[in-house]
Amino acid sequence: MDIHEYQAKTLLAEFGLPIPRGGVAYSPEQAAYRAMELGGDKWVVKAQIHSGARGKAGGIKVCSNEYEVREAAEDLLGKRLVTNQTGPSGKLVGRLYVETASDIDREFYIAFVLDRASERIMCVASASGGMDIEEIAKTDPDSIVRVPIEPAVGLRDFQAREVAFALGLETGYGQITEAVIALKACYRAFRDLDATMVEINPLVLTKDGHLLALDAKMGFDNNALFRRQKISELRDKSQEDPREMNAADRGLSYVGLDGNIGCIINGAGLAMATMDMIKHVDGEPANFLDIGGGASPERVTKAFNLVLSDDKVEAILVNIFAGINRCDWVAEGVIQAMEELDVRVPVIVRLSGTNEEKGRQILEQSNVELITAETLAEAAEKAVAAASAALGD
Repeated sequence: MDIHEYQAKTLLAEFGLPIPRGGVAYSPEQAAYRAMELGGDKWVVKAQIHSGARGKAGGIKVCSNEYEVREAAEDLLGKRLVTNQTGPSGKLVGRLYVETASDIDREFYIAFVLDRASERIMCVASASGGMDIEEIAKTDPDSIVRVPIEPAVGLRDFQAREVAFALGLETGYGQITEAVIALKACYRAFRDLDATMVEINPLVLTKDGHLLALDAKMGFDNNALFRRQKISELRDKSQEDPREMNAADRGLSYVGLDGNIGCIINGAGLAMATMDMIKHVDGEPANFLDIGGGASPERVTKAFNLVLSDDKVEAILVNIFAGINRCDWVAEGVIQAMEELDVRVPVIVRLSGTNEEKGRQILEQSNVELITAETLAEAAEKAVAAASAALGD
C-alpha cells in the first residue's frame, strides 16, 4: 500500500526526520489559508497523488503570494495529472500539500528498500538528488551508495556516517550529525511500521546548512496492515486501479495490464507462465489474476466478474492446475459464472490435476459455449486466435 507525500512526511517526522512546515488543503480557499497560516513570502503547492515525477508534469508550483497559491490550487484540484509513472489515464488530484519554500544549496537522494537478493534492508543514497533512481543509475552510476543493513543489529551510526561522507557533507557544520539523525529516522520508520520502501527525494541541504526532506514516499507490506491500523487508515482508494482495489477487497491477487486476453489462473507461478505463453504466441495479457488454491465456484465467479470489468478484454483464458484445488470445483465455477454473468467474449478453459477428468466432463455436459484445451500452449493459441477474431468482428 502506498500513501501520500504529506502522510509519509508526518509519519517520518514522528521518528525525527526534519521536514518543512506545511499543511494539507482540499480547496483553493483552504490552500490560501494554509499559506497565510504558515507565514513567509514563498510557498510550494504540491499535487498529492501516488506517483513520482510530479514536478515534470506540472504538479508542483512555487508561489510568491496568496493569490498565486489560490490560482495554483484551482489549476490542480480536480485535474488528472499524467506522469511517466501513472500511465496515460493519469491520477486524479483531490488534495494538495502547501509548504514553505526552502533555499536549496544541494540535493541528495536516499532510500531504504528490501533487497531480496541479500535478504537485507538496503540503504541506497546518491549525491544526485531530484531525479529518479533509474535516471541516476544511467547518468551517474558511480554516485550511488549501497549499504546493506544487518536486521539483527539495524542501522549503526558508523554506517550512517559513511553514507553522509559519501554524499559529500562536511564535518564541523553539524551536517554529518543531521544526516545520521535523518537516516536513522528513516530506518526506524521502515522497521517499526512494516514498510517496504522509504524514499526521500530530494533530501536537501539548505543555504543555512541544515538538512530537510522536501519529498517523501512510503510503501507498506499489505500482509502486515492487520497490525498497523494507523497505517491502514491512510489508504486512498481513489489513487488505486479500481480493478486491483476490487480484487484486493475480495481476497484476489490482481494486477491490471494493457492487453486484451483476460487471465484466470491459480498460483502465481502458473499465472506468470501463462502470461509468458500468451506473449510467446503474439498475444497480450490483460491482467495477472491468481485466484489461489481454494478456488470455490463462488470465487471463480468473482474472478470472472473482475476480469469482465475491463472493457479491453476480448477473450478469457482459464488455466487451472489443481493440487489442493479440484478441477470439478473450477468447472462448476466457470459454468456458474457463464450462466450468471453476461459473458460476451470467448472463454478458453484448460484444466489439469486433481479431478481433471470429472472437471472436463462437467464442462462437456454443460449448455454453455466454451473452448477447451489440453495443454497451456494450445490454450494460449486458442485464446489469441479468439481475441483476434473478436477484434476482426
